Amino acid sequence: MAKRDAVMRKPKDTRGALRRLLRYLGPWKYVIAGVIILSFVSNLLNLWGPNLAGNAIREAAAGAGKVNFDAVWHNARLMLLCYVGSALLGFGISLIMTVVSKRMARQMRQDVFDKLMRLPVGYFDRHQAGDIISRVSYDIDVISTSMATDIVQILSSVITVVGSLVMMATISLPLSVLTLVTVPVAIGYTVYMRKKTQPRYARRSQSYGVMNGFVEEMLSGQKTILAYAYENRVDDRFDGINTEAAEAFSDAEHYGVTIGPTMTAINNLGLSLIGLLGGVLYMNGRIDLGRISSFVLYSRKFAGPINAIAEVFNELFSALAAAERVFTLLDEQEEIADAPQARLLANVRGDVSVEHVAFGYDPVKTILHDLNLQAPAGKLIAIVGPTGAGKTTIINLLMRFYDPDSGVIRVDGQEIRTAVRASVRGAYAMVLQDTWVFHGTIFDNIAYGRENATMEEVVAAAKAARIHPFIMRLPQGYNTVISEDGGNISKGQKQLLTIARAMLYDAPMLILDEATSNVDTATEREIQKAMRELMKDKTCFVIAHRLSTIEHADQILVLREGDVVEQGTHRQLMDQKGFYHQLYAAQFE
Repeated sequence: MAKRDAVMRKPKDTRGALRRLLRYLGPWKYVIAGVIILSFVSNLLNLWGPNLAGNAIREAAAGAGKVNFDAVWHNARLMLLCYVGSALLGFGISLIMTVVSKRMARQMRQDVFDKLMRLPVGYFDRHQAGDIISRVSYDIDVISTSMATDIVQILSSVITVVGSLVMMATISLPLSVLTLVTVPVAIGYTVYMRKKTQPRYARRSQSYGVMNGFVEEMLSGQKTILAYAYENRVDDRFDGINTEAAEAFSDAEHYGVTIGPTMTAINNLGLSLIGLLGGVLYMNGRIDLGRISSFVLYSRKFAGPINAIAEVFNELFSALAAAERVFTLLDEQEEIADAPQARLLANVRGDVSVEHVAFGYDPVKTILHDLNLQAPAGKLIAIVGPTGAGKTTIINLLMRFYDPDSGVIRVDGQEIRTAVRASVRGAYAMVLQDTWVFHGTIFDNIAYGRENATMEEVVAAAKAARIHPFIMRLPQGYNTVISEDGGNISKGQKQLLTIARAMLYDAPMLILDEATSNVDTATEREIQKAMRELMKDKTCFVIAHRLSTIEHADQILVLREGDVVEQGTHRQLMDQKGFYHQLYAAQFE
């Protein structure tokens, strides 16, 4: 269960995250260059409007009988054209950046998914699926939205601020100096708010990840929750997590929403000072009414982008906090690369030996202490023992999901750490207790590991797994589509499908981890017979709790607290009257 973390964390490397985000825009650098040019033209048109407005007002204020209406309408028409042209260019710029940001998000999601496929199994053991999904969906959406609007906003703001300042200086230098008085206040406030908001947005992203992880975990265990009447307690726990997420969101937005009004107040203060000084200058004949009108319009354009920049920073901080979570995933240590001299594990016979292997998922807790195992090619090896004895850990080591802390594992005499990892895993077919099927046809699910499998081969595997009659009763037979996670078939039927998949997979070795736990005893015995025939001359490792199903095994390993305490055939172990005998007797008392 994920722990709730209320600690606000500031991004470790804001500039680094921003640089990496900009690198994702690299493929569209020429498009963005075009956007910069269009933005420049759009803002120049927008900046020329106040000057034309001032000219029109100057002509209109000339007095009765002196007004040049042609000049007024000429300036008004030009002003309308400037604003309409600027708006159309702005619309085009926004459309282009929306397309660019969505493509960037698609690339980022692809990179994240590719990274997930290269991460070791241990990463998924340590992280909730909901938190990972939150990074792939919510966090990248935040980044995409920010990139679509913030870059354009920053460009427009910079051009507008500089252009407005130049135009104001040409109209009245004293008024321009007065306008700049409020700039340090606005900048100082923005810097202060950045320090306040950035860690809060990081906490918000983290809280949403925790909430998504909890929801995913609870939905996957819904039947268990209902069976144990645990609904109210789950509701209470979600209420706490949801409250914290809401508080994190509220805390971030509390500071975020104050930026705009505060900046508006600062800008209005500057506008008031401009009105006072402008009135004095007008009374002294130092400036006319048209120039004052133009200056006021330019001052609003000058102040508006500063306010907008504050809002942009608010969104950018949120995007950077989300980006750091995504880049943290992308920077995770991948599976250790194959050794430079690694060789393919080819023509595998299936002779497996485990020599003095010790391993623990946590450095302070060793699961397997000094494991020794000999599995001759073509033999059926059963691994039994109480929960926590290390049975599944052995499978993880055989498949190289983990490497042992000490000792060696060999296949056909070759240490598997000197072999290409993919070839080691490809030498095994695997059926786990936790069945996995995907949205697709039954044919696709059975043929998952066998490229270009024919219908005849798939049917043969299904018959061997004793699921063919069930499939033929379905409306579309092997073309029946299984819903996501196999929701429209039973758990036992899903397990039979995965068994058929393993049977079809052309591998010299097979791993069965409680593979028949969801089928009835009669079907299980039939499957065992079929498997034994199909796996002839192939090495098979079986983890089983029902000891009656492995009585025919060539060798049984009895694990206890990470050590092999007994090994032999069923008859030999029963004759020893040891730990295996106790386990067997306990199941049939």
